[in-house]
Amino acid sequence: MATVSPSWNYTLHLPHDPRAPGIARGALRLILAAHEMPHLTSTAELVAAELLANSHCHTKGPYALRLRCAEPGRLRVAVWDTDPRVPPGFSNAGAPVPPPDAEHGRGLPLVRACADAWGATVLRRPDASSAGKLLWAECGAGTAAW
Repeated sequence: MATVSPSWNYTLHLPHDPRAPGIARGALRLILAAHEMPHLTSTAELVAAELLANSHCHTKGPYALRLRCAEPGRLRVAVWDTDPRVPPGFSNAGAPVPPPDAEHGRGLPLVRACADAWGATVLRRPDASSAGKLLWAECGAGTAAW
């Protein structure tokens, strides 16, 4: 008899601390193991690492890792932060790739390359705890493991 797995989601609120991205990646690995999705771990961890690093390096406030599984075998990795500006390397799929010797700028194009779908939502709410932006990427059956 087939069973339907219920959807789930987790949000991990993080302080602006250099240890936070590593802690978030560890939580992601545990969550995927608990939900029997180890085949997505490599790709999801790479996506999360890039989105978390972007928030940590380019914002001054707190940020959050959000994980959601609404369909079996499909995962949405999202990072919220307080800055409403969407990075040009994420919103523009035609943005130029940085030169080989560049020290920055490869992360968000890498997220786009690894994900089945990606997007950004600018949150404009009067309450500061929910304003900012949410960058997300989905991976699932069509995503190659990295």
